[in-house]
Amino acid sequence: MTADQFPWLTAIVLLPLVASLPIPVLPDKQGKMIRWYAMGVGLADFFLICYAFWNHYDANSSTFQLVEKYAWIPQIGLNWSVSVDGLSAPLVLLASLVTTLAMFAAWRVDRRPRLFYFLMLMLYAAQIGVFIAQDILLFFIMWEVELIPVYLLVCIWGGQKRRYAATKFLLYTAASSIFIWWQA
Repeated sequence: MTADQFPWLTAIVLLPLVASLPIPVLPDKQGKMIRWYAMGVGLADFFLICYAFWNHYDANSSTFQLVEKYAWIPQIGLNWSVSVDGLSAPLVLLASLVTTLAMFAAWRVDRRPRLFYFLMLMLYAAQIGVFIAQDILLFFIMWEVELIPVYLLVCIWGGQKRRYAATKFLLYTAASSIFIWWQA
């Protein structure tokens, strides 16, 4: 498999998603190893994105690049169709950087650190998936998967009116999801 055939975008989405799965069973009493683990995954994915875009993305081209298309669930017409262009590439980089910085900024989270970093890595993968999705059904799934960690993060670790804010967030995004589903 050459570098051009390697599924860079799939790897970029799957790394934080798969890396979040062992968090509940990692041996750690005070959550220190979980913090380092999640931060390492975030940095590794950020550097993977930088490497893939630096070596395999042409900023002078206006076409979709790093294109990957696989029949995922053909019975319902769901394809794993992902790519980046001049609009989505900076958004992928920005989402990766901001999410990694958010994990670093939340270093002192001591209440349920396993759940917190599990949700952060799930959010990381879903954000990238939203920006690279080329199939409307895949976009909708990534959008909905992204909402769950955000809701729980706001509801559990938010400020004084966190439940109110989380409920309002869920109502607004659920309303926008109706329009996305309608277009699908």
